[in-house]
Order: sequence, then C-alpha cells, then structure tokens
Amino acid sequence: MKEKILQLLRRRGDYVSGQEMSRELQVSRTAVWKAVEALRQEGYEISSATNRGYRLESPTSMLSLPEIRAALEDHPWAERVCVLDTVDSTNTLCKTLAAQGAPEGTVIIADRQTAGRGRMGRTFYSPQGVGIYFSVILRPQAAPGELMHLTCAFAAAMCGAVERACGLRPGIKWTNDLILGNRKLAGILTELAIEAESGRIQHAVLGIGVNCCQKPEDFPEDVRDMACSLAMSLGKPADRNRLAAEMVRSAWELSEGLLTDKARWMEEYRRDCVTIGREIAVLRNGKARPGRALDVTSDGGLMVRYEDGTEEVVASGEVSVRGLYGYV
Repeated sequence: MKEKILQLLRRRGDYVSGQEMSRELQVSRTAVWKAVEALRQEGYEISSATNRGYRLESPTSMLSLPEIRAALEDHPWAERVCVLDTVDSTNTLCKTLAAQGAPEGTVIIADRQTAGRGRMGRTFYSPQGVGIYFSVILRPQAAPGELMHLTCAFAAAMCGAVERACGLRPGIKWTNDLILGNRKLAGILTELAIEAESGRIQHAVLGIGVNCCQKPEDFPEDVRDMACSLAMSLGKPADRNRLAAEMVRSAWELSEGLLTDKARWMEEYRRDCVTIGREIAVLRNGKARPGRALDVTSDGGLMVRYEDGTEEVVASGEVSVRGLYGYV
C-alpha cells in the first residue's frame, strides 16, 4: 500500500485527495491515511490541506524500500529488493539466500554493514546513513571460464547507474574500484559458487559499496586522502533511493546481456578505465614492479609493459595495481 501511495504522489506532483486515492487504489480512506502516516514516519515530507488532499514535498533522506520500488515502478525485479538497516555483509547474506534457492535478481541493500568485505580479504568501511551497500544474485548458465569479464561488466553497469541518477559518470580503476577525481567512490566484490559435479556456475553474487553523502572529515584518516563521495562532487547530498533504483536497473540490464553482449560491456569498461595508459606498479608477493598499463583484454586481464620491455597480462585475483604517484 505504501509503495502505491508513494508512486501516485510522485506521479501527480501536486495535491491528491484522499478520496481520489481511495477510489483509484480501491481501499478505504482510513487505509490511505494510515499509509501516509507510515510514510511520514519513514522521513517523507508529505503536506496535507483541507479539500485538497496530500502532496509529496520532498523524498526521504533515509534508504527506503517504498521509495526504491516506486522509482522502479513495474520493473521485474522490484519485488525482489530488500532494504535493511544493518547487516554484517550484503554479500554474505546474498550467498546464504542463493544457497537456499533465492531467484536471480534478489537484491539486498543495507544502510550499514558491520563486516563489509572487499577483495583479498580487505575490510570495506560501511558507516550508517551515508552510503549504499548493495548485493545482487545472478544465475548465469555458464562455465567459470565464460565469466572472466563479470567484474568488469558489473563495474561498467554501475557507472551507468551513477550517471543516470546523479548526472556524472565515474571512472574505473582496474579492476574493481569506481573513482571520481582520482579518489575512490566505490568498491566491488564478486563471488561465485560452482557446482561440484558439472563444474558450472551455481550462482554469482555481485556486491558494491558506494560513498554517497560523506563529507571529507567523515572518512577515517587512513583513507581520507584517497576516498570521495558523490556529495563531494555534486555539492549536495546524493539521492540514495534514486541511485539504488538505478543500480537495480543496471544489474538487470547486465543479467540480460552478460553472455550475449560481452563485447559491448568490455568496450564500455575500457572507455571508463582510467588505468589504461598510466604508469603503474604491479604488486605481487609484497614486491612492486613498475610498468605501464597498455590495455584490458576481453577477459578483464590487464596488459602491462614493464621497464625492461617485457609484457604480461595480469589477472585481478593475483595482483593489485597502484599508480606510481598515488592511489590511481
């Protein structure tokens, strides 16, 4: 009910009488009033006027399932989205749900993570009220070797979501970080489950944490010089609910063309990848080897030319890459 009321108020953009909402939604006036009050409790500013009805004045700053579903309208994954105040890790929860048979398109969005995870066992800083911590279950009918581009494709898809929601497009630091102004905006973690008998993918869980509304002083000192938020670039808080809805749309678009549109996804990734053409250091086994990033292969590997003239394609699972003169 709340989702339908919110969708109606957003669509009209002006006052809508309780009687009209009651008639259109085929519920009682009391049910309409209760739904409006529940939305107000969730942080929505909804005004009311005698003989005019209700009007949505501003969206909530809280992560809100009704707001996200209203933005998604009749999207096929709208009913598969779950919003939580706190979770240990959205990826961990999605893996549990996937093992229990949750369908493709199941999305977990959290306002806070207590044990957010990144690549290579790193932690992901996930404070409350300022970010989006998002994971989705995909079930591609493929062997692992057919999905080497998965993280790259997801990164390109999430760049598109940010662009549609906020009007600016991030770059990508190979392989899995979204950046703005040479600082980290978001990190991605991809995890796969493989069937023992067939060797094929059972499910994939794609997770991303996006810094939305932080100010510089909100970041811990050890990452402050390399982290940023959408608010820092926009000059105002980002609409987290609109962005979350666009992230769902982008994940669905990716699922529809993950195997058939591989070339297109990799073309988008290369366009957004700021690592290509830069002087970098390949970090392996505690040692840094300087070189230059030449390109990204169709499977997501980074082609590097070292100072001695030798070339190598490095995989994201075995190395980290940093710029010689900073994070990027």
